[in-house]
Amino acid sequence: MTAQSETAEQDVNDTIAEVAPSRPAYRNLSAGDPAPWFHQVSTSHPNYAFSSVGGRYVLMGFFGTAGDPMVQNALTAVMANRRLFDDTKICFFGISVDPQDREQDRLKEYMPGQRHFWDFDGNVSRLYGALPTSGPLAYRRFWLLLDPTLRVMKVFPFQNDGSNLQAIFDLLDALPAPERFAGVEIMAPVLYLPRVFEPEFCRKLIGIYEAGDHEESGVMREIDGVTKPVHDHSFKRRRDVTIEDRELIKQLQARVIRRIVPEVRKIHNFDATRMERYIVGCYTEEDGGHFRPHRDNVTKGTAHRRFAVSINLNEEFEGGELSFPEYGPRSFKPPVGGAVVFGCALLHAVSKITKGRRYAFLPFLYDDAAAKVRESNNAYLDPGMEPYKA
Repeated sequence: MTAQSETAEQDVNDTIAEVAPSRPAYRNLSAGDPAPWFHQVSTSHPNYAFSSVGGRYVLMGFFGTAGDPMVQNALTAVMANRRLFDDTKICFFGISVDPQDREQDRLKEYMPGQRHFWDFDGNVSRLYGALPTSGPLAYRRFWLLLDPTLRVMKVFPFQNDGSNLQAIFDLLDALPAPERFAGVEIMAPVLYLPRVFEPEFCRKLIGIYEAGDHEESGVMREIDGVTKPVHDHSFKRRRDVTIEDRELIKQLQARVIRRIVPEVRKIHNFDATRMERYIVGCYTEEDGGHFRPHRDNVTKGTAHRRFAVSINLNEEFEGGELSFPEYGPRSFKPPVGGAVVFGCALLHAVSKITKGRRYAFLPFLYDDAAAKVRESNNAYLDPGMEPYKA
């Protein structure tokens, strides 16, 4: 074999690709597979983001219609065991493709822990294999259990006589605490870096915030295919000041380049060449500052973001700590000038401030390839948002 042919063979062997000459009629998820993320109408929200559910076990019931007496019996059994579904350890989602379930009020949510998706377009059912990708629309019923990182633990058949339901409930009852779903307590895949900013530099940034024009900080949501900034105080409460001074921006960049970029390269083999957003954010006790679990790159307008950086500028506060629900309740409060750096796809939250104020510098990092993605997604930005030029 020649050196050239060896290289060609190596290229083929090293390539990871989905080789699927013929797709099955139904998608088959099995243990270890990541659960698909989606947005769908639910009994609690017109555009529920399933990616935000992480941090607890999830039981999904793909039953299609509650008009079937066998399904009603199964849902009665779920209700009889509703103590299991507390939204902290376990939650339940039923999936209906039958509009009459809503019109006839056959399905109700019971909080905490029990909700239903109105999957009338069949999107969720196709993603999970309850409906075929093509061919006759025969609904395949089953139960699906996900771990707190939204990976499949087990698939259970939907038995018409409900004879396996008690075994499912017994399994749920015996599950370990969410933070020990893997058998041991595991650490969130984040970088914890002290000494990124000097204390006097932190005080300077706080002074800029106090002297600046504070703006209510919103969240980015995709509405009808368009990325829009939205204010939702039940989801997020923070006020920001944007840094405009070019010399100060250079000083911020220099510290990130020297003290964060090398660590990201070492741990993640990623060269960050771009930095988005020069803001000082403030979570305050008087506002009840907080940020509920979310991911930073799930809209077209934010899809370019690769790593989030959270640098604490002070420590005289209580609450306001950063956590990663998929990996347990442990929270992080870096020292003054210290940073937590993490992938933007990680589910994360900021707990409610209970005393004082938390000031933080909160940029995003990405690279040249992601900059092209950002520019190409200008077409999906709300008209009021400034387009990006790479």
